Amino acid sequence: MSADAGASGSTNVVAATSGVMANSPRLVQAACSPANAVAISPPPSVPTTSTCTAAVKIRGAPSKYVKLNVGGSLFYTTIDTLTKQDNMLRAMFSGRMEVLTDSEGWILIDRSGKHFGIILNYLRDGHIPLPESVQEVEELMAEAKYYLVQSIVEQCNKVLLNKKDEFYPVCRIPVITSQREAQMLISNSAKPVVKLVYNRQNNKYSYTSNSDDNILKNIEMFDKLSVRFNGRVTFVKDVFVNEEICCWSFFGHTRKVAEISCTSIVYTSEKKQTKVEFPEARILEETLNVLLYERHTENESDPAVLRQIGSLVAAGPSSCSDEDEDHPRDIRLRKT
Repeated sequence: MSADAGASGSTNVVAATSGVMANSPRLVQAACSPANAVAISPPPSVPTTSTCTAAVKIRGAPSKYVKLNVGGSLFYTTIDTLTKQDNMLRAMFSGRMEVLTDSEGWILIDRSGKHFGIILNYLRDGHIPLPESVQEVEELMAEAKYYLVQSIVEQCNKVLLNKKDEFYPVCRIPVITSQREAQMLISNSAKPVVKLVYNRQNNKYSYTSNSDDNILKNIEMFDKLSVRFNGRVTFVKDVFVNEEICCWSFFGHTRKVAEISCTSIVYTSEKKQTKVEFPEARILEETLNVLLYERHTENESDPAVLRQIGSLVAAGPSSCSDEDEDHPRDIRLRKT
């Protein structure tokens, strides 16, 4: 083979290599001479969008309007309103401080805009109605402290001090005085209902030694349960004069599902006496049972209540009869 043929063969190899590896610049440069290297242009850069901001000093006539972007909330007001009182806003809009503006001319303030409108109204009118919620008053006071609006801070402090002395009830207990009131309340309630009837005066005989204490214990437990299950169960006190002295009733879906009578007559050698008991475990069990009638979603029960009832059943014999086990979905009145 001649030298020309060898050179030609070498050229063909390089050309073939360049054709196969055209997509790999590094391999092309390694196989070819600098004269045959392929120049690969870098990919075009992806354009990015950014909001241009600039620090400027705001000056102008009092009647000049400015656009404010406070934490994403937009406001439109005059320089006169912003500079009425000696505070941070006057410093920002009288040329003493630099403020940030975007490309559209909105002045950017990195604070929450939830209560900025209230501060603007105070600067316009000199007085404002404060929010009712303690949390919102505290939020407004924090913003007023930032903008150095001392008069709003003082008003908020005064309101918060007054609200500390106010008492807000944890729950409300309706007291019914007639059978008609009881029926209307139970039939219109979307929640389970627990009713306690107590009437200490309705007694033909004397009480046993512990009866007075047990009446108070029943009332005390009623109050504790009403706080514990507030919002989930409607608790009702019935002081209507009837034959019962102390009796618990439990309602689900407007129907009575259980009843616990705490009163019994005991016979002694000399006379009859009225005995009032305090079946604490039984009352708690029936209260948990009635929670199963809460209307969460269709055919859904509260898992936490099911676990609590399961622990009570495991601790003692079940209160359901064999007939109840055969028909677990039926609503039956349980009396004890």
